[in-house]
This record gives sequence, C-alpha cells and structure tokens, in this order.
Amino acid sequence: MKIVLSDDARKWFEEEMEAQTGDYIKFFARYGGSSSLHEGFSLGVMKEVPDELAVETERDGVHFYIEQRDYWFFDEHDLHVDVDSHLNELVYTYEKA
Repeated sequence: MKIVLSDDARKWFEEEMEAQTGDYIKFFARYGGSSSLHEGFSLGVMKEVPDELAVETERDGVHFYIEQRDYWFFDEHDLHVDVDSHLNELVYTYEKA
C-alpha cells in the first residue's frame, strides 16, 4: 500500500496546516462518520511524530504516514489524497493495491 498526494494536496497541507520540511503528517482511522471502506469510521489527519510507521511518503521534506495500528483501515488499498477546489477540503479515494 502507498500514499499518493496530488500537487494540490501538498500545497493544501502547506497552507492549511503550515506543513514544512521535517514535519510529519499522520492519516489515521477515527471512530465516527463513514468512508467508502468502513461504515462508522472515517479518516483523520494531524501533525504528529510517528510511533510505529507502517507506510510513509515524503514530499518536499514533509513526511506523510500511516501508523501500524491504523493499517487495517486501508484494507489493502492505496490512499490517494487530493483537494476539492470548490470547498478547499481534502478528498480521499482508495484504490485496490
């Protein structure tokens, strides 16, 4: 499995979360909401230093990752991150790895 970020998503993290070289951005499973993979769970995102990396992608010095404890959520799918330009919000899609 891998994390794929669009250029717009990378820019979004820089502008909205003030992500800069050396930062770590975590994608994690959170209880509540829904996703195309799991009813009752949705994807969260936050700045945090990793504990147990399962998957990592680095873009322009910023590390985007998923912890081992959240790996189950992706159910053997790659995570694609983009931005809805009308809402200026992140959009997540999942493609079978």
